[in-house]
Amino acid sequence: MADSGPSRGRRLGVDVGSVRVGIALSDPDGVLATPLVTLDRDGEAGTDLDRLVALVDEHEVVEVVVGLPRTLAGRDGPAAQAAQEYATATREKLAAGGHEVPVVLSDERLTTVAATRQLSDRGVRGRKQRRVIDQAAAVAILQSHLDARRATGGTPEPS
Repeated sequence: MADSGPSRGRRLGVDVGSVRVGIALSDPDGVLATPLVTLDRDGEAGTDLDRLVALVDEHEVVEVVVGLPRTLAGRDGPAAQAAQEYATATREKLAAGGHEVPVVLSDERLTTVAATRQLSDRGVRGRKQRRVIDQAAAVAILQSHLDARRATGGTPEPS
């Protein structure tokens, strides 16, 4: 079921990893997701969350979409729990800064696998691939969310 959600504006896609956080950005019309940056994950000081909030400001983001890595059986494992905690921390950090930007979770099964395959098909391998895989996964998460949103006429709920 869809809700009204923000209609027009840029959205950030977030691929949460234990070491890095991939970030993608949409165009203002919510049609196309593109890679933006990879942040180093900082569980101690939270500098990655500070940078994410700065990106929300800089790009006038209306929605943050965090990938939810469920298992193929649709269950939430440790990675899904970590993504949910990251989404909560993002909401709290945005609210503390006076931002009323929704943070939603979006099913991201197989996005890293698809991103890896796509980069390999383009000839990007090894260390070069590691530097951009998180951004490519964030693009896949955000593009899937944008496509589902357009198909339903609103903001899709996580699967």
